[in-house]
Amino acid sequence: MTERFVAVLATPAMAAAAPPGIDPREFLRAITEDTCDLLSNLEGVRLALATPIPGLDDLTWPGTHVIDAASASAAFDALAGLATAPGAEAAVITADAPDLPPLLIAKLFRALGRAKVAYAPADGGGLVALAARLPLPGWAAGIDPDAPAAGVRLRKAAPDRPDVAKTPGWHRLRTPADLHHLDPALEGWDATRALLSGHPLPR
Repeated sequence: MTERFVAVLATPAMAAAAPPGIDPREFLRAITEDTCDLLSNLEGVRLALATPIPGLDDLTWPGTHVIDAASASAAFDALAGLATAPGAEAAVITADAPDLPPLLIAKLFRALGRAKVAYAPADGGGLVALAARLPLPGWAAGIDPDAPAAGVRLRKAAPDRPDVAKTPGWHRLRTPADLHHLDPALEGWDATRALLSGHPLPR
């Protein structure tokens, strides 16, 4: 069975979506907790939290690897060091997608059956997730999920067109206006939901 890792990448910039009246630090903690929770239910994967921010390890489940990393590339490097056998795969998910359907992660790993790197685009540009066979290929290193044209850059950098696969995308919470993407009717994102209680979501 293929060894698989999923890492949640939480960076200070992700606190920018906190609406007025909400402490940005608490907002970042809430979305990180929710994203870790939804990924913790995936079968056959080892969960990690990649962040340069101290004090977030209390949000994770026992056994979760906490990695000091501020970028997707650094997270992949650390995950490669955790792999116990050749052929391991990993996915890095941005923490500002607390309502991400786990099915999208399964699609990323499925795409690695034919490609060396797979990505899920984010609404408005950038990536919400990036997956690769470990170690991350050198031509994919340095890809920034926040870069608007990250997907295009990956495809241009790949030696061969089939080396990169695009999977269905999702939204990220990058500004307070993006909170309108959160659907109160959907299960999940409990910590974010509780924090935003009493703060009407934008329309």
